[in-house]
Amino acid sequence: MDKRTVIGMVEAGEPLIQQAIDAMRDYHQAQDRCAPPEEVERLRLLAHSLYQAVLDYQLIQAGRAPATIQ
Repeated sequence: MDKRTVIGMVEAGEPLIQQAIDAMRDYHQAQDRCAPPEEVERLRLLAHSLYQAVLDYQLIQAGRAPATIQ
């Protein structure tokens, strides 16, 4: 599939998107089962990081790289 199409961008980033979804699910499950606060926070940070990576990847693929802090 041509990665310049929207479908191509999604397919190219699909493993990363799936990781972000799984991480968010793990985070919410930890909250629901009243896991230790350290575990919940670790999972929250992981989910947030993966979600941000998905957004950055999609911006790069769309030709609009995220701004960097210097």
